[in-house]
Amino acid sequence: MRLQWLMIALAMLAGVAHADTRAHEDEEFARYKEYAGAPIDEFPMFRMWKWQVVGPERIIIWSTINDAYLVRVEKPCVRLEWTHAVVVTQKMRQKVSKKFDFVVFGNQRCKISEILPVDYKAMLKDGKVNEVDASPKAAEAQVSGGT
Repeated sequence: MRLQWLMIALAMLAGVAHADTRAHEDEEFARYKEYAGAPIDEFPMFRMWKWQVVGPERIIIWSTINDAYLVRVEKPCVRLEWTHAVVVTQKMRQKVSKKFDFVVFGNQRCKISEILPVDYKAMLKDGKVNEVDASPKAAEAQVSGGT
């Protein structure tokens, strides 16, 4: 009987945590979307500086400390918001393309469907960057040269 109550309590906590995470992701997405430009086909990237998930199929990728891109992947891309490490493929040398590249995590390859450049310098100037934005996920960020 206690096991059943424990399972119910854990399920409720997981639901609350997921709702809180989704609300936070929506806030983060809105913050970056405000500074996003028109869609582009590709962007230069020698090495990924850091990344941040901002929705079930959205991720911000920094190619340098000041160059950020809001990337949307095609569905289905299951549980992207729960991943702890990503790989961004680069079929073209030192470029990420929506035509050829993928966001890879776990055992999934999610095709890039949209790339929006983010005016990160304007965000900095306007004070719209928080402490989490300022620190890289360098240990978790990975880049693949043609996977």
